Parts: sequence; C-alpha cells; structure tokens
Amino acid sequence: MPFYCYIFFSEKLNKYYVGSTTDMPRRLEDHNRGKEKFTKTGCPWVLVHAEIFTELLDARRRETYIKKQKSRKYIETLISSVG
Repeated sequence: MPFYCYIFFSEKLNKYYVGSTTDMPRRLEDHNRGKEKFTKTGCPWVLVHAEIFTELLDARRRETYIKKQKSRKYIETLISSVG
C-alpha cells in the first residue's frame, strides 16, 4: 500500500496545506467537503504536490520536515522543482 505526503493549495486563501495519508482522493474530498476545521474555509483545495512512500512513518516524517521549514518559499521551490 502506498503512503503519501501531499501539499494542497487554496486559491481562495492563498495558502498551502501539508499532510500525509493512505488515500489521496478521499483526503482531498474530505478537505473540499469541509470535514476538516482548518481547511473548510479554503475550499476548493487542489493537489499541487505529492510524494509516494512505502512506509507511513516515512510519509509522516516528510510531512513534519516540510512543516518545520515554515517557509512558503521552500514549498514553492519544492513544487516547481518537480514539474
């Protein structure tokens, strides 16, 4: 089973959201249905970056690393370096 570290973007809020999951389509749907308190005001969210891992712990560690950067510039560089 693949595990994902993902970055969603809300144009409405002009913000990124970093997380990890085992089910990317369901997770994006949850955010866009307003199931998550933090993200419900930013709908619609779009997937702008995802990394696949074989272990959940690795996906969570990557999520934590990205969040610890506390840098929009870091996230935007990460997103642009893949395309």
